[in-house]
Parts: sequence; structure tokens; C-alpha cells
Amino acid sequence: MTNVVGYARVSKREQNPAAQEAELRAAGASRVFVDHGESSRIADRPQWRACLDYLREGDTLLVRRLDRLGGTERIIIETLHDLDRRGVNIKSLTEPMIDTTTPMGRALFGMVAVFAQLRVDTIRENTMRGLAHAKAQGRVGGRPSKMTPEKIAQAQRMRAENRSLDHIAAVLSVGKSTVARALSRADQELTQTQR
Repeated sequence: MTNVVGYARVSKREQNPAAQEAELRAAGASRVFVDHGESSRIADRPQWRACLDYLREGDTLLVRRLDRLGGTERIIIETLHDLDRRGVNIKSLTEPMIDTTTPMGRALFGMVAVFAQLRVDTIRENTMRGLAHAKAQGRVGGRPSKMTPEKIAQAQRMRAENRSLDHIAAVLSVGKSTVARALSRADQELTQTQR
């Protein structure tokens, strides 16, 4: 008999995953892993990791919707392919075409996966084309850095005074990692100019 394992997730702490869990149990899940307050854009969620460790070949992973697995098509596609390679079936309660326990479901899953991958590849290709065009025009993509040359100089002075990264970040009203990256880049640039 197939072991049915459920996975539920809510993104915010104030949300209650009980309804998802109850639906999964009513649909036959013998065990349900629940991530509470975990972002869908992070693949390394604690209960999701535990669920993946628990799943064995021949098991069926049951979810309410595929978006419970991840918040981006890339994460979902990678997850579905990984589960398929491991011999784990996938079934969605609200998307009946996603049920790899049946021949028709496997065929439909294959088509859905192909079109989803095509969409991801097309988006990636368009993004790369746009970035190349912007670069040719002399523009650099991404957000402007919060660390202006003045802030970098101020951070370097504070570091020379043995101030902690936490202190520097608080004074400059930026994140600690932003300060660390900016100081690291400044150090690399200084090393290259001294060669």
C-alpha cells in the first residue's frame, strides 16, 4: 500500500495551517509536515527538509496546491523533477491534473512540466537579453547601492576605530551584510590598485 505524506505551509505566523492539515489528513495523508511562517521563496524550510528526508520511493506527496512547494516556478519545477527522479508520486488536491499515481496524471504532469520549464526558460532568456541591451547602453541592472562613496568612507573610518559591523550598520542605517559587502569590495579594489 502506498504511503501518503502530506505537506502544508503558511507564509505568515498569524495564518493557521490547521485547515490545510485537516484537508490532507481527510484525503489520506498518514503523516503531515507543516511549515508555519516560512516564505515560499526559500527552498530550505525546516519541515519541508524533514518531509523530503522522510519520503521514500513509491510514496505519494500530497499537497493542497503546488504553490505550497515553492513561491517561484523555478523552485516548483526543480522540486517536481527531483521528486520524480526519486520515484515519489505527487498529488495536488485542488489541481486534479497533478496526480502522478495514474497514467493520465503522469502524462498531464509531463506536459505541464514541459510548458512550465519553457516559460521559465523564456523569462530567463528575455531577462538576459534585456540586461545585455542595458549594458550596451552603459546601464547596470539592479537596485542602486545604499552604500554611497561617502558612506563607504565613513564605514572604513569606523572600522579603523575598531567599531563592530553591527555598530557601523546602525549608524549608517543599513544592514550588516550591506556594510560587510561594501567594505569587502572596497578592500578588493584597494588591493587591485596596489598591484
